[in-house]
Amino acid sequence: MTIQFIDLKTQYQRIAPAVKHCIEAVLEHGRFIMGPEISELEERLAAYVGSKYCVSCSSGTDALLMPLMALGIGPGDAVFTTPFTFMATAEVISLCGATPIFVDVDPVTFNIDPVKLALAVTAVECNDPSIYPLPKATGPLRPRAIIPVDLFGLPADYQQINALAASKGLAVIQDAAQSFGGVYAGKRTCSHGLCGATSFFPAKPLGCYGDGGAVFTDDAELKARFVSIRVHGQGTDKYENIRIGLNARMDTIQAAILLLKLDIFDEELAARQIVAASYRQRLSQIATLTLPPIVPLGSVSAWAQFSVLAKDCLVRDSIRARLDAVGIPTMIYYPKPLHLQNAYAGLGYSQGNLPVCEDLAGRIFSLPMHPYLEETVLQQICSEVENAVS
Repeated sequence: MTIQFIDLKTQYQRIAPAVKHCIEAVLEHGRFIMGPEISELEERLAAYVGSKYCVSCSSGTDALLMPLMALGIGPGDAVFTTPFTFMATAEVISLCGATPIFVDVDPVTFNIDPVKLALAVTAVECNDPSIYPLPKATGPLRPRAIIPVDLFGLPADYQQINALAASKGLAVIQDAAQSFGGVYAGKRTCSHGLCGATSFFPAKPLGCYGDGGAVFTDDAELKARFVSIRVHGQGTDKYENIRIGLNARMDTIQAAILLLKLDIFDEELAARQIVAASYRQRLSQIATLTLPPIVPLGSVSAWAQFSVLAKDCLVRDSIRARLDAVGIPTMIYYPKPLHLQNAYAGLGYSQGNLPVCEDLAGRIFSLPMHPYLEETVLQQICSEVENAVS
């Protein structure tokens, strides 16, 4: 039996007839761009999240980019985010011409550290890197926004983040690409900032069969800007352009697939909780592994990944090699923090500037995680992990 890291095949087998039917329905009506499934999906997603508005788009990256564009963020602006995430989170900042300010993460949650975030905001306000490491040779910057990332499905600490943002006049854009369906303080993710963004990449908790994304807000004016930006900055019709925009529409077929998958999404989220709890129970006796943190009361992780920490890089590599030899896939999210990527060499960050995420990058690895992970397979995975460690 082949063990899948993320098992989309089993999910498809469950819903295959309905998937074919919904695709055929789109083929029949022929509205492949902005068809009726788009507005239906947006209404259902907004209701699910608890936001007034949802605007679908072509990817999670565009879902992050559109808010920055709508807020007019650009050259001379500072946007604070974590370096322990996928490139897209910081990339959109650079695409707008703004400067990413990387803030180290909490060693337990792996999410942006609110205490260090406050120091970084002060450092930018004072243009003083002695307070917190800043990019080199950028000159004075204006603090404008924060993009927290809900890493591996666990929501960031929005109580502290939003309090800081309110005191400093900063916009909070929640990157919920990995946490869609999760909960913080009794509210669904994507609803904890000025706006929230998510991805429907196939491997995400709620994924389509291609690229897709969505942005959420309660602000009517922002929603109108998102709608405009999504289609080349259009105004009252497609040949009136009132701003620079994007070609960021979601395909109708992807919306139809997401509508179908949304019907079983809560059931899959519940299954992820069971898988995560079983992992925790079976791996808790391995003293040399650090497991993900206990999810705080009032919160729910979407468990996009189940990531553990080995003692060091050599131990991690040894465990992964042992698992690979017996057909158990693993992944490393993320082997090189963004502040050390070549793409950001011009910012002048160096090894040691953000020590927590640098340490995590050398020790972290993820085990198979999906709603269709059977208990017998999970038991096999955990037994092999224990053998590899011992």
